[in-house]
Parts: sequence; structure tokens; C-alpha cells
Amino acid sequence: MAWYPGATRYELQPESDDQPAIRPTQFIFHSIAAPWTAKRVYEYWRDSTNLESHFGLGYEGDIAQFIGTETRADANYQANRRPDGTGAISLESASNLEHTDPWTAQQIPELIDVGVWAHRTHGIPLRICRTHNDPGFGYHSLHSEWSVSGTACPGAARIKQFKEVVFPGIVARAAGTPQEDDDMTPEDRKLLTDTAAAVRRLEATLAQKPWTYKGKGDPRDMHQVVKDIDATVRGLKTVGLTPAQIDTLVDKIGDSLAARLAN
Repeated sequence: MAWYPGATRYELQPESDDQPAIRPTQFIFHSIAAPWTAKRVYEYWRDSTNLESHFGLGYEGDIAQFIGTETRADANYQANRRPDGTGAISLESASNLEHTDPWTAQQIPELIDVGVWAHRTHGIPLRICRTHNDPGFGYHSLHSEWSVSGTACPGAARIKQFKEVVFPGIVARAAGTPQEDDDMTPEDRKLLTDTAAAVRRLEATLAQKPWTYKGKGDPRDMHQVVKDIDATVRGLKTVGLTPAQIDTLVDKIGDSLAARLAN
């Protein structure tokens, strides 16, 4: 069984031991139509139904894992486990009761992180599933074979975020983040992690709404994100990036921020 190190482990029993193994080839994002914490999602799976997902994600970015990703979870209908042994990883995220609200700025970085982990751990390809059994990433309503009687999950706002922010974020992170070398020091590893988190916060903040100097949003929030990036990204020379590469990265971040502030 594979367990994501970024999640709190609330293991469901007997499902975790009794359900058959899968070879994960897909990752499917859901909304649970309830404003629950990750722990409350676990309690619901444990106490109220015989269904379950692999992961749960609360509004505040709290993420938990209930079953190892190489064991079947029953949130995806025909994608749970196919006759050839392949299956989908599932993540249920807190939402309002109607599936109409967007993922929060705290949820988006966690969705990207766990997607990158699934790609690196299980080889899930960096593409959106073209058919119901095509390896890749998707959302619950993408293919009818993934739900018993049809579903709007995760809702139009989150489908838009999946296409424009979450999935592109997974691709960018998986393709562009330097890998940790075996001899990387704890200080270097923390720097790399902090920098990636700062960039993800910027991406998530910019995705929420346009920002201007006059009235839309709180500039203190943006200022803190910029401070976080400035305090970390320029130290990447310690993990092998050249000054020119660092300057290019900083320039891209600055250009994105300036374009949004000008709207």
C-alpha cells in the first residue's frame, strides 16, 4: 500500500485490509457536497456508508488518507477497479451542499501536491483522461462510467479551476520542480519545499479573483505572498539553480503578478 506523506492517516478498517489491490492509473477529483473537515469525511466513511475515497480534503487545506492508493476505494463506480486490475485514486473535497463553490486558496495547493505525488509514485500520466479507462487525471463528472447515475460533481466552478489552475499546476510542478538528491541537506530540502509552497500560494491567490491597488481584495495578503517568495526563491542557488535561472523564475513570477495587478 502507498501512503501520501503529506496527509494525516486515518485508516479505514476492515476496508483497508479486505478490499482488493489495484494498480492506480487515474486520479479523480470529487466534491463531497458537505462543508466537512478531512477528519469528518473519515468519520462519515467509517460510520455511515460502505463507500469511501482514498483521500479527504477540508476547506482549510487539511488532507487525510483513508486507504492506501494501491487498494480499491469505492467512489468511482466502474473506475474503482477494472477487470485488468487497474483503478482510480479518489479524493473527496469539502464543498457547499450544491457543488457550486470553488476550491479555496487553501485547497488548491493540496490538490496540486497530491497530484504530483500520484504522478511520481504511480506513474499516472500528465494528461486529462480522454476516455473512462484512459490513464490520467480527471474530475468525477468527466465520464459517465465514473458515477452510477450521473453527477454534477465537483461542479462548474471547480471544473473550471481543474482545467485552468489545478491540472496545469500539477503538470508545471511535476515537470519543473528540481528533484531532491540523496545528498541534499535538510536546510536545502526545507528551502525547496518553502519556495514551492510560496509559488503555489501565489498561483492560488491569483486564481481567486483579479487584484488591483484600489479596492479588490486585501493587498496585505498579496504582500505576504510576495514576501514569502522573495525570502525563499533567491536562495535556490543552494540547490543547484544558477543566478540566471533564479532571475528568470523571479521575473516570470513578477510578470504574472504585475499583469494581474494592472487589471
